[in-house]
Amino acid sequence: MQTIQAVIMGAVQGISEFLPISSSAHIVFSSAIYKILTGSAIQNVGSEEIFFDILIHLASLLAVIIFFFKDLKEIISGFFNGLIRKDYENPEFKTGVFVLLATFVTCVLAFFIKDVAHSLVENPVYVSILLLFTGCILFFSEKLKRKEKNMDFKTAIFIGLAQGLAVFPGLSRSGLTIATGIFNGIERTKAARFSFILSVPIIIIASLIYPILEINPAEIHTFNFKAMALGCIASFATGFFCIKYFMKFLEKFNLKCFAYYCWIMGILMIFISVKFG
Repeated sequence: MQTIQAVIMGAVQGISEFLPISSSAHIVFSSAIYKILTGSAIQNVGSEEIFFDILIHLASLLAVIIFFFKDLKEIISGFFNGLIRKDYENPEFKTGVFVLLATFVTCVLAFFIKDVAHSLVENPVYVSILLLFTGCILFFSEKLKRKEKNMDFKTAIFIGLAQGLAVFPGLSRSGLTIATGIFNGIERTKAARFSFILSVPIIIIASLIYPILEINPAEIHTFNFKAMALGCIASFATGFFCIKYFMKFLEKFNLKCFAYYCWIMGILMIFISVKFG
């Protein structure tokens, strides 16, 4: 693995994991563009690449944990205090339950569709079409939103389903979960907060439980750990920056500009893929 490749992939992961523009799509696009410019594709199937993918996801996870540390601490504390004291009306206890419920729904759905989703990774055109669909969801989420309300079990289930669908490359995890929350009446910044907190368990599950089994321990001594370290720094720094300013952005603006971006990027990548593919 080359250093420039690691930094590019780390930055792409950090930026696109939390903005509603699909990290999986941008990793596919980055690979396609890198191949056009250098003549060789960014590999993503070897042990080193799988290990690096785990690391940059955990680096972006660290950005979430640090930024939302107070929130996570209160949710975890409120959840266990609620269990002990049987205080099931505590808002933080409810949030913990909603996170667990949404995560469970995500895992069940993702288990059944992951093989189909994985088969699309190598085709930038299919990924681009799904990114266009993400743009439509972002655009219409607030136009069709329902009366404002607090999070409930039904909404948590819908958000979990939306997150499960995001295993398809091109469907943004943050975009679908935030848009689903907004559509169901959750205030924009609250929907984003729930989406980011919800990313903690799912990133841990997605990064460790399945991919780590694909790593060949005998190849670890050949890994370029210096390049990986720089990629992780890029992922953490860009991820933290994006979370911070995206939350501020949502206090004043809606998701339409990201819908336009998804449409432009999707159409552009279809053109590039057809012309150079």
